[in-house]
Amino acid sequence: MELRTLVAAAAVVLLGVTARPAVAQTAGLRVLASNGMRAVIDELKPQLEREVGRPLAIEFGTTAALRQRIDAGQAFDVAVLTTDAIDALAKAGKIAPDSVGALGRCGVGVGVRAGASKPDIATPDALKRTLLAAKSLTWVGVGASKPYIESMLGKLGIAGDVKSKIVIARSVDESVESVADGRVEMVLTLTSEILPAHGVQYVGPFPATLQGYVSFSAGVAASAAARADGAKLVAALRAPGVARAYEAKGMELTAAAR
Repeated sequence: MELRTLVAAAAVVLLGVTARPAVAQTAGLRVLASNGMRAVIDELKPQLEREVGRPLAIEFGTTAALRQRIDAGQAFDVAVLTTDAIDALAKAGKIAPDSVGALGRCGVGVGVRAGASKPDIATPDALKRTLLAAKSLTWVGVGASKPYIESMLGKLGIAGDVKSKIVIARSVDESVESVADGRVEMVLTLTSEILPAHGVQYVGPFPATLQGYVSFSAGVAASAAARADGAKLVAALRAPGVARAYEAKGMELTAAAR
């Protein structure tokens, strides 16, 4: 009886010892990612996890908010943010410079409530008329697309005319939800943030002469313990084979990533 008990106890100990590496191996890779890349990452997540060999623990937000958290010391393994932010974090020593990889870029577009008539925004004059006629407009106050939206309004000469009907949102979810439920007429933001939004239909991009593109990059934290797995994720997000996933979400792989 005592021998049987000792054998069972030894088996439990052995199981615990051999199980530890497996648990560590399957711990989630901590990823901080911009909302502009969310649709692409969500689409590719199963494939990315297979290629990395472990689950991804992803937190999405605006690049500005995520960068503040990184600067404040939040631990992470990989960051997927605007190229300017990634470059700045690499320069500051928060991201390993040799791990940085260019990903995709996305233009700015317009969305309206699902089922509503799509306004004409095909030309600068048409977009101008549409924005002047709109009852309300929304975009994220700290969103990466904000500078391009403000530039567009300036080029059209209507910044002052639409100022009173602008509803600044705190997040992408807040902006698209306000359009989906009819509280705001139009959302202006990255195309990749409009296409997956429930209750919102994509009208189209800004005309070419008014368009601006937000570029995204990824990098591995300088202090990351999982540097090799982080590098695998960056490579998987840049692989030529994922180009269709980018295109389906209104983005494109940059030339550097092809």
